[in-house]
Formats: sequence, structure tokens, C-alpha cells
Amino acid sequence: MRASQHPCVSTTVADDTAARAIEIRREIHRHPELGFEEYNTQAIVERELAALGIEHRRVAATGVVGVVRGALPGHVSGLRADMDALPISEDSGEDCSSQIAGKMHACGHDAHTAMLLGAARELQRTRDTLHGSVVLLFQPAEEGPGGALPMIEAGAMDDPKIEAVAMLHVDSRLPTGSIGITPGPVNAAADEFHLTIRGKGGHGAAPHKAIDAIPCAAATVLALQNIAARETDPLATIVVTVGTLEGGYRNNVIADFVKMSGTVRTQDPGLRDGVEAKLRRIVDGVAAAYGAHASLEMLYGYPPVVNDPALAAAFARYVRERIGLPLSAPPPTMGGEDFAYFAQRVPGLMMRLGIYNEARGSVHAGHSPQFRLDEEAIPTGITTLIAFARGIGDGSVPLG
Repeated sequence: MRASQHPCVSTTVADDTAARAIEIRREIHRHPELGFEEYNTQAIVERELAALGIEHRRVAATGVVGVVRGALPGHVSGLRADMDALPISEDSGEDCSSQIAGKMHACGHDAHTAMLLGAARELQRTRDTLHGSVVLLFQPAEEGPGGALPMIEAGAMDDPKIEAVAMLHVDSRLPTGSIGITPGPVNAAADEFHLTIRGKGGHGAAPHKAIDAIPCAAATVLALQNIAARETDPLATIVVTVGTLEGGYRNNVIADFVKMSGTVRTQDPGLRDGVEAKLRRIVDGVAAAYGAHASLEMLYGYPPVVNDPALAAAFARYVRERIGLPLSAPPPTMGGEDFAYFAQRVPGLMMRLGIYNEARGSVHAGHSPQFRLDEEAIPTGITTLIAFARGIGDGSVPLG
């Protein structure tokens, strides 16, 4: 048995549960699916829940909601796992590498799904001592276009009504087997912009008869960095990245237009609200200085993930005192996560699961073709999910 270190807490993870979770993780890893295409992964989840006798239903096309109903009265917790992969060609060298060209589980969602199924297995086995109910949220399309809102709109949090929700995300910043719990903002809003600069084409030998969009675009890229460097409090957090730039025809033709796109990441809602006006002022001003015209389109993505401070403190204390797992409070990241929508409805907690292990090659960050996952972290993840469900259910982790 793999057990927690505190004798008062029954969050042991049986060897067969850990082994089964690893098998499922490898099965999913071999057959990655992109957002809202997770039909095979959905079938795996349904197969496992049915075998365990756990009631479940489909939501949001490829999502699944299961419910473990405890035999004892108590609160309702939600546990969320994302299921989708990324459009990346795998170069990890793992034995269970992707068998689908151009698709890869490069962010650990395969492990997230497998760990939630492992937790479901243990909770169902021990439901006679379980207070309250546990809602299992298997979510599609976290990497885009977003599956959290469709699940919420389909009633995934309503029957039974979730009172607190949590998720685990693997993290190569932390050593294998450790847990990270940080109060407040832990992920950023992920917004994007699309910009077109229009000038006037002409011959490269006669630039005075044209309006060259390329130097205007170059000046715009540099000027946009002033938002972070000179227009934002240095103690605040913002990233402005131009990710694509396309323009021109050939060496002796002056480009009449340039297109670019980028992302803006913020953690503070007030700062986020003011970014678009700053972008428009800068791109319009630079374009005017070059005699060009700029058109800007903003696309607002996921909001920041904000861990409920009271819940984070209470569960961190629970983990430290009653579970005995290694615990830290890692700094926030500027990545986006649509778990934010769940955490806007009820107190939410996005936790980090350490997977860093040089000996196993688990050293690369998520979204890398070389990403590898140390499977020794999986029992710790299962234990943590069970602990949250039980702690919320019996009131050991207060809701406020």
C-alpha cells in the first residue's frame, strides 16, 4: 500500500489503483485527441466509471460528469481533470509515445484524467465512510477553445450542487511527489490581439512613392513593449508578446500591409481592463507617424485563475498536518487555464503536482515536444484529490 504519513487520515492508495491509473494514463497518451475531439478518451472514462458502478453522464459533447455519493451526510466537492492534447509532434522518447501524428499529450492532461479516475476508484470503494458527494468533472478542450463554460452551462456543477472545486496540474518546477498550493492569483488571463498595418505598395527602388508597412510594423513591435516597461507598475504582472508577423512579397517590393498577432497576459482584472485602450493608442500613434493605418482586433480568453485564499490556507494546513505530503507555495505562472470559470462560481483551488525527476527525464516544461511525466507522482496526485474530497465532505476543510 502507498499511504499518507499521518495515521488519522484514511487516504491510502492501493497498489492496484495506482497501477491501473498508470495503465490508463499510457492508454490515453498513445491516442491523444484535441479539444472537443476527445471521443476515445471520453469512452475510456465512461468505461472505467461504469466498471466502478459510478453514475455518470455526458456533457459538452465530449465531457463526462460522474458522481460518487457518500453514505454519510456532508458537503459536495468537485474534482476537475482536463482531457485534451496539443497539436505537437512528440519527441519525448517515452515507451507510450503518441501514435497519432502531430498530436501529443505535452501538458499532462492524460495524467490528470487518470489520477481523477484513480481517486474515483478509491472514493467509490470507501463510500461507506465518505461524507457528502464528490462530482467528477472530466473536461474537454482546456487547450482551446475551452470546455469549462460549456460544462457549467450544461449544469455540471448543479446536480448535486458543488460547494468547492479543485484540480491538480503537473508541474516540472516542483520535485516528484510534492504538492504546491498558493493562495490568490495563480494563472493569468490569456487574451490575444490581431493587428493589420496598411500602407501603400511600391517599388523597392522608390520608397518615397510608397508607405512601407514593414518598418511601421517593426516600430510597433518595439513600442508595444512600453506597456510592460513604462506603463505598468513594476510590481504588477503583465506580458505582451508578438507571436506572428507576416508581410511582404519579394526583395524589391515595398509591402502594402503587414499582419501580426500576439498575446497579452495579466493577473489583475483592473490591469486587464485597461490594456486594449493602451494597445489601440500605441498602434494608432505609430501608424500615424509612418503615414499608415492600423486595425486592431482583441479576443478575450480565459480569465485569471484565483485560488480562494481561505480554502487554500485551510487545505494547505490539512495537507501539512494530516496528510504529511511535501508542500510548497510556488509562484504564479502567466499561463492560461479555463478552470478559472469553475473557481468563479464556488471557492476553487488549482494545485500543483511536482513531476521533476532528472533520472526519469521529467525535466521539460509543458507544451514541449520533449515533455515527459514521472509516473511516480501519480499516487501522490490521487492521494491529494481524495484528501480534498474527504476534507470538504466532512468539514475538516472549512468552506468559509
